[in-house]
Amino acid sequence: RDPFAMIGNGVSINRMYSETRNRETIYAEYIFNHHPDFKGHVTKFFDRYNPFHIEGGDILNLSECVLAVGMSQRTQPEAIERLAKNIFADEESCITTVLAFEIPRTRAFMHLDTVFTQVDHDKFTVHPGILGALSVYELTGKGEKTLKTRKLEAPLEDILKHYLHLDSVQLIRCGGESPIAAAREQWSDGSNTLCIRPGVVLVYDRNYVTNRILNDCGIETLEM
Repeated sequence: RDPFAMIGNGVSINRMYSETRNRETIYAEYIFNHHPDFKGHVTKFFDRYNPFHIEGGDILNLSECVLAVGMSQRTQPEAIERLAKNIFADEESCITTVLAFEIPRTRAFMHLDTVFTQVDHDKFTVHPGILGALSVYELTGKGEKTLKTRKLEAPLEDILKHYLHLDSVQLIRCGGESPIAAAREQWSDGSNTLCIRPGVVLVYDRNYVTNRILNDCGIETLEM
């Protein structure tokens, strides 16, 4: 999903961080411009000619109305603002809120999906190393001329509960309570799951500590 990411019924055809990887987005442009199943049917919220870079690993559909985007080494704040403006300007888009997750700009954390993913409606994997450094910003402005941005001063659990209208959420820590396992398994994508339906995720079998914790939390893991 790095070259292009689906957002509701629209798409972000991304401008990649690396010039070399920008070639990966050419085929997406051809698909959405020319394929009869997609041409004229899919709104482009972002395209590969934008001056600011964004990658799909930073884009996470939290719900029908809430989109999370990582502000990371690979995704610039200006790209998030432009993406949000385009989403809010689209009358058919259901998204009313974009949450920008500011994570440390290092290759170790690279994208939002390397430190935070959704595995069920109310369950999320998280790398404990980001919790102290994480800042979350709310972007709104659906149907308005200007974009409104504010920093959210609340723990991550409370933010997720509020915007997803949940009574409780569970943050499943990569590596559990062991800082050594957390660092080792985050580096090998322990918190980078691919959710194929609520409660069922694809994971790497090498991350045995995190996978066991996911299973203990009622998540079915399909190990590769």
